[in-house]
Amino acid sequence: MTNRDRTLSRDVVATQIPSGDKTPLPSGTRVMIHQTLGGSYTVQTDFGLFRIDGKDGDALGEEVIDNSVKAETLADGAPDPEAIWGQLRQVFDPEIPVNIVDLGLVYSMDVERKDAPSPGDAPAYKVNVAMTLTAPGCGMGPAIAEDAKSKILLVPGVSDADVRITWDPPWNQSMISEEGKMKLGLI
Repeated sequence: MTNRDRTLSRDVVATQIPSGDKTPLPSGTRVMIHQTLGGSYTVQTDFGLFRIDGKDGDALGEEVIDNSVKAETLADGAPDPEAIWGQLRQVFDPEIPVNIVDLGLVYSMDVERKDAPSPGDAPAYKVNVAMTLTAPGCGMGPAIAEDAKSKILLVPGVSDADVRITWDPPWNQSMISEEGKMKLGLI
């Protein structure tokens, strides 16, 4: 189901790869769909590679993908950590068909309680993620980090997210999960 030529039927805002910048793509733009993973479409245009959110699938003549998160907050209003991990498993490097969690790229995820904006308001929760990339020269970092942040922000109870790329410790193939290794044909 990849490498399908399409013409956008309406304007969409896409994420440019590798910069992560939001870029409008006008109706009539010709695209080739390369990958459909994690609730988004990775497309090639005459002026670069982009990721189009699943909610805009109709503009591609494809199925609209519902990226809403079906999760409840915890008793204190905090986001469910399992829902956050689930969202991180929906983030893919545009060049590798394995999610960033199974690739071993996510080093940590924590939920930070923030003070309520005003007295009587519920507290806010920020998610902090430290992750790496498969190689220091990988130019996909900003696009992957932006995708992770946007998916985390869909989790009920999350008001802010910070996805930080680190190089310590350096990533290596032993960090890939068994499932990831199977998908990549390494076992």
